[in-house]
Amino acid sequence: MTARPRTDVLVIGEVLVELSAGGPLETATELRLGFSGDALNAAAAAAAAGASVALLTRVADDELGVRMLERIRGFGIDASAVSMVGGQHGLYFVGADPDGQREFVYARRGSAASALSPADLDRFDPADAAVTLCSGITGAISGSAAETVLAAAQRAADAGRAFVYDPNFRPRLTTADQAAEQLRRLAPLARLVLPSCPGETGALLDATDPGTAASAVRALGARAAAVTCGPDGIVVDDGDGQTWVDPVPPRAVVDQTGAGDAFAGTVAARLALGDDLLAAARIGASAASLSLQGRGGTGFVPSLAETLAHLAQASAGPIPTIPGGRP
Repeated sequence: MTARPRTDVLVIGEVLVELSAGGPLETATELRLGFSGDALNAAAAAAAAGASVALLTRVADDELGVRMLERIRGFGIDASAVSMVGGQHGLYFVGADPDGQREFVYARRGSAASALSPADLDRFDPADAAVTLCSGITGAISGSAAETVLAAAQRAADAGRAFVYDPNFRPRLTTADQAAEQLRRLAPLARLVLPSCPGETGALLDATDPGTAASAVRALGARAAAVTCGPDGIVVDDGDGQTWVDPVPPRAVVDQTGAGDAFAGTVAARLALGDDLLAAARIGASAASLSLQGRGGTGFVPSLAETLAHLAQASAGPIPTIPGGRP
């Protein structure tokens, strides 16, 4: 019999210092200090969605590192696998982005978390989590981090646990060929892959139709795919067919930073807690929609009650099952 996992969701990745402006960076004169990065955004969303969550990362041992650790714990995240080490923090600059059109400006080369290695998994084994969540950003920050992601996926698979992979392709961090190769290596180990369409799927899978992209992900060996299409909705492919999940309209759009991470973390949490994939995707879409009203990656992290109420308000009936793609 497989032992019960000690936590619901393990997130592996880098936490960043976030310097955000209230408008475009080109004209900004003041920046606000915060902490973000896809791993923290997703872990915070998973904890808010009701899961017990652990974060595995490396953080520079300085005053900012102490504040970062406080922020991690403030979201209810288990920080026992956060290692305080010598070195520097990764950081990024970002302007408020209601339209989701810009790239981040990064300064993260040689960061503490870029030195993540498979040995770090000894601090928290993916076999001890119901779901392990990693992204392509983690794999892109260094070769050793990429091998850490692969080792985590393999340990989760070997233990009969679920591995969820968000490609999260960032052209300023890696090339499309490298990101596609990482996806090919990880998809066979994944319970679920979460690419975005059309930009990411076009670059990594040569598919700009969400249904085609979902099929391509499953052809790589993933058990399921949830292809996010921004404000248009999500295509869920669980192997038995494809289902179009309608979008959940946001209350307000201040900044799209971290919305995809909110979706990924919420889906991982709900799968770990026993929801089926379609239900998890609907709840994840609602959480991502609500996150748009906050500034920065963790500017607004909705509670599960808020997320479910928002979803109930937006729902107009049952979700149709379709043979493929968007109706």
